Amino acid sequence: MAEQQQQLTISSILRGDGSAPAVVTTASSEPRSVTLAYADLAGQCERFRRQAATLLGTDAPTGAVVSSLLPNGVVCLVVLLATTLQRSVAAPLNPAMKQGEIEFFLRDAGSKALVVPEGTDEQSEGVRAARALDIPVWTAGWVPDAGIRLAPLGGAPVEPPAVRETKPAPQAQPDDVAILLHTSGTTGRPKAVPLTHGNIARSMANIASTYQLSSSDRSFVVMPLFHVHGLIGATLATLYAGGSVALPPRFSASSFWAEFAASGATWYSAVPTIHQILLRHDFPDALPAIRFVRSCSSALAPKVLGELESRIGAPVLEAYAMTEAAHQMCSNPLPPAAHKPGSVGLPQGVELAILDDAGDPVRLGEVCVRGANVMHGYVDNPDANSKAFTAESRWFRTGDQGYRDDEGYLFLTGRIKELINRGGEKISPLELDDMLLRCPGVAEAVSFAVNDEIYGQEVNAAVIPHSGATLTEDDVRRFMADSVASFKVPKRVFVAPDFPRTATGKIQRRVVAEHFAGPQ
Repeated sequence: MAEQQQQLTISSILRGDGSAPAVVTTASSEPRSVTLAYADLAGQCERFRRQAATLLGTDAPTGAVVSSLLPNGVVCLVVLLATTLQRSVAAPLNPAMKQGEIEFFLRDAGSKALVVPEGTDEQSEGVRAARALDIPVWTAGWVPDAGIRLAPLGGAPVEPPAVRETKPAPQAQPDDVAILLHTSGTTGRPKAVPLTHGNIARSMANIASTYQLSSSDRSFVVMPLFHVHGLIGATLATLYAGGSVALPPRFSASSFWAEFAASGATWYSAVPTIHQILLRHDFPDALPAIRFVRSCSSALAPKVLGELESRIGAPVLEAYAMTEAAHQMCSNPLPPAAHKPGSVGLPQGVELAILDDAGDPVRLGEVCVRGANVMHGYVDNPDANSKAFTAESRWFRTGDQGYRDDEGYLFLTGRIKELINRGGEKISPLELDDMLLRCPGVAEAVSFAVNDEIYGQEVNAAVIPHSGATLTEDDVRRFMADSVASFKVPKRVFVAPDFPRTATGKIQRRVVAEHFAGPQ
C-alpha cells in the first residue's frame, strides 16, 4: 500500500536505484560535465528545501507557490522538483516574458518567492515585476562539489542548516497541487492550470508505457522545462522509468547532433519547428543510435515526418497533448504497430470521445478526454470550467475538432478555439488585441493566425489608426516587441482604414485573416 501511495506522487521518480545516473549536463551547459545519480538528485532537493526554509524563516506552508524564471539545466530541474516534493507549488515561467506579463502571472498565482539565475540584476524584467508586487527574489546557482546555492538577490548565499536542525521533509500527497501553469484561452485572460501530483504521476506512467521507456533510455531535452512538454513529456516520464536525461541549456541546431551523441541519448521529443530546423542543417555522417523521435505540441506535416524518418533511420511518432491533461493524451505507438502520418495516434491511458455541442457522440466533432491525468478544473474560474467540462460525465473539451478512423487512430481537422499555435506556443489573440490597442495611434486591432512552413502558424495583425495619426507597420511591431515576449510579436501588421465586418458591424477574426493574408 505504501508503494502504491508513493507512485501516485512525483516522488515516485526517486524510488529506484539511487546509484543510477539521473541527470547529465552537456558541453554547452552551465555547469558543464555534471552527472547526478538519483541519490544525488534527492540530496539536492533536500539541500534546496533547507536553504529555502532559511530564506523564508520557516518551512514553506503547504500549497505555497514558488515561481521561477530559469533556463533549462540542472538548477532549473532541482528547483522545480524540490519545490513540489516539499508540498509547495512550482510555477515555472518563460524567461522571455516582459515585466507586465510576469507581474500578471506572479499576482495570479499568489507567488511567495521568485527564483532567478545567479547574476540577475535589479533591472531585469522579472526582478522589476517581483519588486512591484513586494515578492522576495532569490537567486539560484551551482557550486562544484556542493550543488544548489540559494541567496536573496543582492545578498550572501545561505548555508543550509544541518538536517538535525530542521524538521523532517514533508511528504507530498497525491491531491497536492504540484505545478501551476497558465494556458492562454479565447477569453483573453490566461487560465491557471493546477496539476496535482496524482495528475502528473499518471501522465509520467502513461508516457513511459507508450514508448516502453526503461533504465536504458536517455532523453535529450530540447524543450523548455517551463512547459509540460519538456518537463513531463521529456524529463519526468524518463526519470519515472528509471532512465536519465541530458539537459542542454537550449536547442541549438549547430550543436544538437554532437551533444546528442556525446550524451548517449536514445531519443528526443520536440515541436515540429525543431524537426524542420534540423532537416535544414547537415546531419553527421555517422548518426548516433536513436530508438525513436517524438513530435508533439502542434501538427507535424506528413512530409516532414517522412523526411526525418529517412534521415535518422528511426520511427518518428506524433503525439497529442495539452497542459490541462498534464501533457500527453494520444500518441502513435512504437513499431511493429502502425504509426500513421497525419494522425496523432491512439489514446494513451485516457478515455477519448468525439462529441457534439450537446455532449452526444458524433463521427466528426470536438475531441474530449477524461482520465486520472486530467486536471480537476482551472483555478478560480467557474465560467471557464463550465465550458471546459461536460456537466454530468465530466469529459474535458479540448477545443479541437477531429475524428477517429476504423482502427481508433485520431485525426485532428482544426481548432475550435481561436488560439494561435506558433511552434507549440499557444497564444491568445484577444490578449494580443488588448496589447495592440495600447499602441499609440491604434484605434482598432485584430490579431490572427496565418499558416507558416516552419512554425505551423505565425502571428499576424491588422490595425486601424486613429483619425489623423501616422502609423506604420514598424511602429506597431516595435511597440509589441517592447511589450510582449518575442514569440507573440506579429510577423506582419496590416495598417488599413477599415476591416471587413458583418451586417451588424461585428468583426470575425477568420474573415479579417482571409481579407489581409488570404485563405488559410
